[in-house]
Amino acid sequence: MPRDHRPAKSIRVLLAEDQGMMRGALALLLGMEPDIEVVAQVAAGDVIVDAALVHRPDVALLDIELPGRSGLDAAAELRDQVPDCRVLILTTFGRPGYLRRAMEAGAAGFLVKDGPVEELAAAVRRVLTGETVIDPALAAAALSAGPNPLTARERDVLNASTDGATVADIATRLHLSESTVRNYLSSAIGKTGTRNRMEATREARQQGWL
Repeated sequence: MPRDHRPAKSIRVLLAEDQGMMRGALALLLGMEPDIEVVAQVAAGDVIVDAALVHRPDVALLDIELPGRSGLDAAAELRDQVPDCRVLILTTFGRPGYLRRAMEAGAAGFLVKDGPVEELAAAVRRVLTGETVIDPALAAAALSAGPNPLTARERDVLNASTDGATVADIATRLHLSESTVRNYLSSAIGKTGTRNRMEATREARQQGWL
């Protein structure tokens, strides 16, 4: 819709999505809503907060898995740096663990990408009024799944154990002793019910705990 046909006060939206075609399509569709204006588009998580500080959006639509930094980490910083901006997580991965982490990071909503754009536009309006908007099926799954059993340090160690990193590599990266790293890995393997750290990392990612 032409800008002069918009209401005097449009909802300003920041869109963070690393897939160019998806980002462009979302921006185009949301921009067709008479009361929504996409004021910033970013493709990486580590530029979200800077873009928000410049453009001052009312709502930030964030994917979770982004280059540089996850949308969940950016959401937590947005809460502190741009407190007037409401965060709506929009992701392909409807994992219960992601929902819990999003709520802990201060997100006002969590939706999966396969819904119609009308629902997304409605969610943007609703979070701006103070509502919390969560995909109903995902909310039910999160309740049945229970809380994340991994501690922050166990998550750090599993994240650092990818790409063939040795225990010594992980210890150096996280400034821990090798015995401490082994203890965290053993605990994480036990909690995920897996046989080794590769399986533990895979299971934790599947559940949205990492």
